[in-house]
This record gives sequence, C-alpha cells and structure tokens, in this order.
Amino acid sequence: MASSPTLVIGTRGSPLALAQAHETQDRLVAAHGWTVEHLPLSIIKTTGDAIQDRPLSEAGGKGLFTKELDIALLDGSIDLAVHSAKDLPTALPEGIVIAGFLPREDVRDAFISHRFRSLQDLPPGAVVGSASLRRQAQIRRLRPDLQVTLLRGNVQTRLAKLERGEVDATLLAMAGLRRLGLTDHATMVLDTDDFLPAVGQGAIAVAIRAGDERVREALQPILDGPTGQALAAERAFLTILDGSCRTPIAGHARLIGGELEIRGLVLRPDGSESLEAVRRGSPDDAAALGREAGAELRSRMPVDFLKA
Repeated sequence: MASSPTLVIGTRGSPLALAQAHETQDRLVAAHGWTVEHLPLSIIKTTGDAIQDRPLSEAGGKGLFTKELDIALLDGSIDLAVHSAKDLPTALPEGIVIAGFLPREDVRDAFISHRFRSLQDLPPGAVVGSASLRRQAQIRRLRPDLQVTLLRGNVQTRLAKLERGEVDATLLAMAGLRRLGLTDHATMVLDTDDFLPAVGQGAIAVAIRAGDERVREALQPILDGPTGQALAAERAFLTILDGSCRTPIAGHARLIGGELEIRGLVLRPDGSESLEAVRRGSPDDAAALGREAGAELRSRMPVDFLKA
C-alpha cells in the first residue's frame, strides 16, 4: 500500500455519527502514521435523518439510515462507511460487506430524568419518551403504569426535549453519551440483567465494497476481534428472527471465561409477555450460537406475538 493513501470516510451528519467517524479517522491515523488530510470525511444526509415525525418502523426500518451511504460506497464516492452497528440491517446490499467493528463501548442503556432517580421512582402516569420499540416494550414490561411516547431526534435533541419538560424521562445508550462527552446526563445506568440492549449497541461498524482489499488491509489494525465475534452472534440471532426496528428484540453477546454467551429477548410490543434464550459455546461458533438462540425463540413465539 502507498504510505499515505487517500481514503474517504462516509458518515451521517449527526454529532454522534461524526464522533464515531472521527474515532475511526483517529484510529487509522494512529495505526498507520497518516494525516487526517488523507482521511477526509464525506457527510451524507440519510432518509432516516429527515424523518422526525413518526417511528422509523412506519417509514421503512433500519435501512433508512444506511441507504444513501450504501449508494455512495457503490458509486465510489466514499471508500468506507462508518455506522452505529445497531442501525445496520441484517441483510446488506449486494456489493457491500462489513469489514469489521471497532472496540465496543459500554453496551448499557442509561435512564435520564431531571426529577426522578430511576425508572422505579417514576410516579404512575409519568411520561417516558423513546424512539426504540425495544426500549418501549421493556419499559412497559417493568412499569405498565407509565405512559410511553415517541421521542425522535439525535441525542442532543432528545436531551433538549427532556429539558423543556416534554417528557419526564428518557433512555439513551451509554455508548453515545460517552462518545459525546455527555455522561453527566445519565441519572442511572441500567444493568443488562434487567434491561437488555439492542443488537449491536455500543459497537461501530465499518462497511466497505466487497473485494476492496486496499481498504480492508488499511482497516485491519483498528478492528477488534472479540467485538466481531459478539456481533456475529448477535446479528445471526437477529437474522433468524427477521428483526428490524419494527420488532421489540434485544440481544447481547459477550466473552466469559473463554466462551461466548449470547442472551436474546423478544417482547410483545405492549410489554405484557417476553421470551428469552441463552446460548454459550466457542467464540468460533458465534454465528451458530446466535442462530440457535434465534431459532429457539422463533419456535416458542405464538403466531400473533409481535402484534400485541
């Protein structure tokens, strides 16, 4: 490879997306000794960024945050695309592959409120805002007496709506708060035993053109193997359940004592019922473990499970 090739990094324009793109850029600079001038950012507005008035599940799902970046990759105007792993659809367009993942951040969700210390402390009828069907369903499961409403926008927008009193509380990913330097807003961090995160939460995925060995080779030093194994299990789990942001599904894989454990959860949208599966085995069998967990839940779900 040339000592300083130019690689154009594609990203959405939200503050969190830019923070993730800059992290990728910084890691490449540190790994290769390149300059940032050889790693320019190309900011691309996606359909998902433009939709703020309704759930993405009603507008087409996760691909709304990746479609325009996919097009830019395929037409050669960018060389790699940086994504929040939880935004990636399970099936990528032909010609695009995930090169790998950066080291994973905190996977947990944070409870945020100016007046209440925890989800349990909220009074009956309090309003909790979230754009995630997974979070909405888990909130309803734990506190069916609360009002759960749609809260769209980037992290700063949601925090501003909370500040204005539009909702009493919200939940956000700790990873995003950390990357934005906003962890002081977290009132309480939710344990994954009680509140399972989204598949891919906390991980940054890097997508490239299939067969582009120049870019793949450049990325290799900054990609994290254990994160890749965990995401292989989680994404395989989600694929079996045909998961998208239309379905309240949670999943988290982690290495424990040399083994990979995946916990998967699917909930009725109203939180009235949930099903969980756990698999543990060799990290080399990550995808198989995820598929097994997904198949178990699929076999146990009543036909109307996701319609409640």
